[in-house]
Amino acid sequence: MRLGEPPDGPVPVMVAALRPGMLRMAGREADGAIINWLAAADVPTVAPYVREADPAKEIVARIFVCPTEDAERARAIGRRMITAYLNVPVYAAFHDWLGRGEVLAKMWDAWRAGDRQAALEAVPDSLVDELLVHGSPGACRERVEAYREAGVTTPALMLVAPDDLATAVRDLAPR
Repeated sequence: MRLGEPPDGPVPVMVAALRPGMLRMAGREADGAIINWLAAADVPTVAPYVREADPAKEIVARIFVCPTEDAERARAIGRRMITAYLNVPVYAAFHDWLGRGEVLAKMWDAWRAGDRQAALEAVPDSLVDELLVHGSPGACRERVEAYREAGVTTPALMLVAPDDLATAVRDLAPR
């Protein structure tokens, strides 16, 4: 393969990581880490591992954003996403490590028992509100900024179910 327009200089290498071993490795061997499925309040738990050897390491966070003021709609979407993702063993271990084991135990138990509906119903609104940024564009921008204030250098927004993608992108752009 040959790039039509090669970059002018070195391209940063980022490593997706969740728990201490991979976070440390990302900080040691790469230009930084990509983190996923966490709340802004979790960033201070994760960031020190990445920046253990070098406080300038980049941290990219994939942040799920559902730009709607319909909280029930956002929570229904978020509940399905959380149930699908956080039952995957690596994400379950990550959230257990972050201290959410007790909050997620009923969901995990229902999922293992094959009761998908009970698993959905076991996800509390408070957890959805932590992990899924939702609300007005201004409220969403504030929540994304909280990730930056907590130590994320590059927020990577994953827009979830916007009514109009172009409008959502414009509305969520930094002011």
